[in-house]
Amino acid sequence: MKRLVLGVVAVLALAGCSAGKDAVVQGSSFSFVSPGGKVDITYDVAQRQTAPVLAGDDLMNEGKQLSLADFPGKVVVLNLWGQWCGPCRTEAPEMESLAKQGVQVVGIDVRDPAREVAQDFVRDRELTYPSIYDPDGRVLLKLTGYPRNIIPSTIVLDKQHRVAAVFLRPVLAQDLTPVVQRLNAEA
Repeated sequence: MKRLVLGVVAVLALAGCSAGKDAVVQGSSFSFVSPGGKVDITYDVAQRQTAPVLAGDDLMNEGKQLSLADFPGKVVVLNLWGQWCGPCRTEAPEMESLAKQGVQVVGIDVRDPAREVAQDFVRDRELTYPSIYDPDGRVLLKLTGYPRNIIPSTIVLDKQHRVAAVFLRPVLAQDLTPVVQRLNAEA
């Protein structure tokens, strides 16, 4: 009987996490669910939804705000990271490689309560792309339904800042380059 109850609870929990066949639910704003547990998700033009306004304190420039709106008409690679995250340490040079190729990378530094430690991480790795400092996850919360516990993860926005791809895993520059090239070629 105990196994039956646990099985029913598990099925109900899984059902509560799904909202349809794809990761964009009704409406014009992006709302995330992972279809079938995928970790690499791409969206056709017709499926893309506009990312919410993501803005916050610039990690390296205290008192300055950084926003996706600062990059109009550009494909943006949005990377969620934290200096405390082992895979982020491997991924950061990959993001820098993209930035040096002219790709607009914007980081969101999450769950780093000590700004100075995150700044040291950026300086030590000579990262040139900007990051929003989001220690309490309030910026990340604007991505409705996005899993806050999957760090690192990467969201690629098209030129209209609609979500075109999501990677719920560490990525290499070679994973993102074809996506960015395809999006840059779109009219």
